[in-house]
Amino acid sequence: MNRAQCAVVVLVVLSLASALGVVWVHHEQRKVFADWQSELDRRDRLREEWSMLQLEEGAWAGHSRLERVAGDELEMVFPERDEIVILKRP
Repeated sequence: MNRAQCAVVVLVVLSLASALGVVWVHHEQRKVFADWQSELDRRDRLREEWSMLQLEEGAWAGHSRLERVAGDELEMVFPERDEIVILKRP
């Protein structure tokens, strides 16, 4: 094999390696993009869940619910006017 033929063989091998590299990089890019999309979907689901939890927290901590629980379950009542003691700081 002479020098020209060796050069052609080397160029063909390098071209094939380059082509395979391009294919591999493109494949990896698609995988990363798919992972990114799934993480965006996960973020959106978590945001939605967080909003629902905030609504639920607001419902559980609402004034009317606290009054109902205090009266029904804990049997608490508002004190009469003469039962109220106001403390003053010294």
